[in-house]
Amino acid sequence: MNFKTSVLALAIAALPVASFAAGENNVGCGLGSSIFNGQSGVVPQVLAATTNGTSGNQTFGITSGTLGCTQDGTVRSSVKLSMFIDGNMERLARDMSRGSGESMDSLAQLINVKQEDKARFFQVAKVNFGQIYASDKATVQDVMAGLRAALASDATLAGYSSAVI
Repeated sequence: MNFKTSVLALAIAALPVASFAAGENNVGCGLGSSIFNGQSGVVPQVLAATTNGTSGNQTFGITSGTLGCTQDGTVRSSVKLSMFIDGNMERLARDMSRGSGESMDSLAQLINVKQEDKARFFQVAKVNFGQIYASDKATVQDVMAGLRAALASDATLAGYSSAVI
């Protein structure tokens, strides 16, 4: 290998490291992005990219609209949201029925509700509590589906419904 080829190979190899250092999400969507969502650094990004590229899961995610992939080109992940709801079902139900509380604040943050929309978000969740927690045996998926429907039916909050996948 001559000197120019060696320098070119080194420069190409350094490009991914530079983008990792910049904190960019450059691994796309897929199972790896769902598993390592929110983690930063070279190791989680390499593991996410490797996982995304195996077994065709990224292609499956894009074509099916799952694994944090959508067909509109926007990457989303419901893993953190569903984990939060699962770990806080009772507390979230209590706070949602009151229209306020720490778990409602956390839920709003996970959905990226803007500060100016939070009061409306809390009110819509409270008013639609019976739809969101339709039974005392509601599952995480039931709660997410109810919340998504409640948000979608409100003109101010409809845009947030896509964050509840």
